[in-house]
Amino acid sequence: MASHRAVECVCFLPLITVFLTLSLAQEAQKTPGDYLKREHSLIRPYTGAGASLPMWDIIGNTMITNSYIRLTPDKQSRSGSIWNKVPLRVPNWEMHCHFKVHGQGKSLYGDGFALWYTKDRMRAGDVFGNQDYHTGLGIYFDTYSNHNGPHNHAHPYISAQINNGTLHYDHDRDGTHTELAGCPAQFRNKQYETQIAIRYYKQRLTIMTDVDGKSEWKPCLDVDGVRLPTGYFFGASAATGELADNHDIVSVKVYELEVPDLDESMDYANIEPSADLFSPPRDHVDDPKGAFKNATLTWKRMFLLIFCIIIGVILCIVVGVVVFQKRQEQQRKRFY
Repeated sequence: MASHRAVECVCFLPLITVFLTLSLAQEAQKTPGDYLKREHSLIRPYTGAGASLPMWDIIGNTMITNSYIRLTPDKQSRSGSIWNKVPLRVPNWEMHCHFKVHGQGKSLYGDGFALWYTKDRMRAGDVFGNQDYHTGLGIYFDTYSNHNGPHNHAHPYISAQINNGTLHYDHDRDGTHTELAGCPAQFRNKQYETQIAIRYYKQRLTIMTDVDGKSEWKPCLDVDGVRLPTGYFFGASAATGELADNHDIVSVKVYELEVPDLDESMDYANIEPSADLFSPPRDHVDDPKGAFKNATLTWKRMFLLIFCIIIGVILCIVVGVVVFQKRQEQQRKRFY
């Protein structure tokens, strides 16, 4: 009887082996590579104490909770950021970021957040809470709902910029004058998970989004001829102005990508950030349609508008009366 069961087990061994092989293959397809870089990743549950995170620094109004890291609350004039303490030493990588942007604003909200791979870290500034004229890669999630300039894309809008320290991010024009490429993505106020994948492989930058609740990646941009060095830092920052939102980072996962024919002789650390499609800043052109093209008038703006109209009408009447009286006086003098 025991030998009979042994024969049955031996017969099922090939089937078990095939099943395990298929399961491992399917699991491998879910991950971009074999090497999760834990020193660059941020995964729940966060193992920190109070306002600290292992391998990460926080500045500004950033708040750590059990479920997310809030870069800014839904309040005006706030900014915050998180920065990885360990520089990246691999030339080919992929980042998955699970994020959430939400707030009380229905038609007016902002400003947005950004993901960074830059030479300098912990430098607060005017570009979504980080410094302008940075060196490296910036991925911008612009949620500012007003019409910022002469472009034809919807908001929210995701764009990428390669900067060598000389380019200014023109926030009034959504950075479209210096971007590599971009795409609209409706990721705000979603009840499901919103994610982005940033892949840098063999000087090719690819960005995909999962913001539609379908658990599938959707292409955003794909640009070849992009050069980024090793030794830079990952970070995330956000800012609010007169308009506000909650900007939350839920998780960050960074993978090292294998390259079979990697050139070991190349000095990847001393590459200057650049791209073949790099374009210098264009002239700043004012929008002829005005900044209120897509804005919804609130009661405050409506009151100010009506008040200005009334003042204008009163001034016109006063000026008209004065001019009329002067003409009447001149006519009387001529008559006498």
